[in-house]
Amino acid sequence: MGLAVFISVFLSLYGGMHFYALLKIRRALSPGFPAEAAIICFMVLMVVSPILVRVLEEYGFEDTGRVIAYIGYGWMGILFIFLVLSVAIDIVRILLPAGLRPSPLIAFVIAACFSFIFSLYGLYEAMVVKVEHVNIVSQKLAGDRRSLRIVQISDVHLGLLFREHRLRKVVNCIKDASPDILVSTGDLVDGQTDGLSGVLYMLMELSPPLGKYAVTGNHEFYAGIRKSINFTRDAGFKVLRDEALTLPGLINIAGVDDPAGGRKNLEEHEKEILSSLPGETFTLLLKHRPHVGPGSDRLFDLQLSGHTHKGQIFPFGLLVKLVHGRISGLHRLDSGSLLYISRGSGTWGPPFRILSPPEVTVINITADDNAGMGQPAHFGKIIP
Repeated sequence: MGLAVFISVFLSLYGGMHFYALLKIRRALSPGFPAEAAIICFMVLMVVSPILVRVLEEYGFEDTGRVIAYIGYGWMGILFIFLVLSVAIDIVRILLPAGLRPSPLIAFVIAACFSFIFSLYGLYEAMVVKVEHVNIVSQKLAGDRRSLRIVQISDVHLGLLFREHRLRKVVNCIKDASPDILVSTGDLVDGQTDGLSGVLYMLMELSPPLGKYAVTGNHEFYAGIRKSINFTRDAGFKVLRDEALTLPGLINIAGVDDPAGGRKNLEEHEKEILSSLPGETFTLLLKHRPHVGPGSDRLFDLQLSGHTHKGQIFPFGLLVKLVHGRISGLHRLDSGSLLYISRGSGTWGPPFRILSPPEVTVINITADDNAGMGQPAHFGKIIP
């Protein structure tokens, strides 16, 4: 989805959410002309606030942009929760006998109060980074090395709201894991990178012995691909843009660009890249979106992806699942290869997470000492 299309769809949906909320306010409170006009002005400002934040950030008004971002994105999360609760209450009201139905005012107050309570919890959950462990046994771990540890971060969305105090928690989790390889599966940045020197140095602290590798996500293109790539490289990552490399005797690592870049024939190019790698070596594919290209699944052993945030705020994940099918965790594909989808290490938009805590993923790959005893020839197995 291109940036113009993304903005159009976003404004339409977000504007519709505000219209629904305005109807609820009218029925519950009957605010009258002056108050309703003020409410409408506030809602219009909130609808355009994400665009306003980008403009202020681009022109160097970072402090003002951060204030509006906290207000605008915080409101976005509260509004979403309010609408979910309001719809649920409306369904209950329809099912109840007329004499037991709560009035529009009571229904509004219940939805409003609980939306603020859940938002406070969402702020808390977004700050608690969980470390997820994935253990894989493979016959394709080459050479004398019997194990390899890969740490994945994804969807960090460094920008006005995700800065040093939140990144430090992610960095500490990575350091505690002591990875051999660190990978970022897209959306590392979310806006202008000029004011991110503090987080840049924090990422530069990480120096796993076998390197740091990254791919683009859609937000790298939205933020400006050249600046995003330069920032990622300055942070010490090798950015794999439709290319692959082999760490001799260890692992193949391939990375592909996100479709937001507009490149044609991505799936065919992906297969070409994977086909060029030595098949006897474990192949890791880094790809922002959790889409498995037709025919590619037999050419890699493990695909690491992100993008979905597992919906970030429940129950939005149910809608995300309709689009992507798989939205988090480890999946064995029909070919026997594996797909892991990160919930993401940061937040996009509202600084909330509900039933979808941020994560740092630790993937331990160990050599299979039982090769030739009935296990799949070139795909790993999952250890609980």
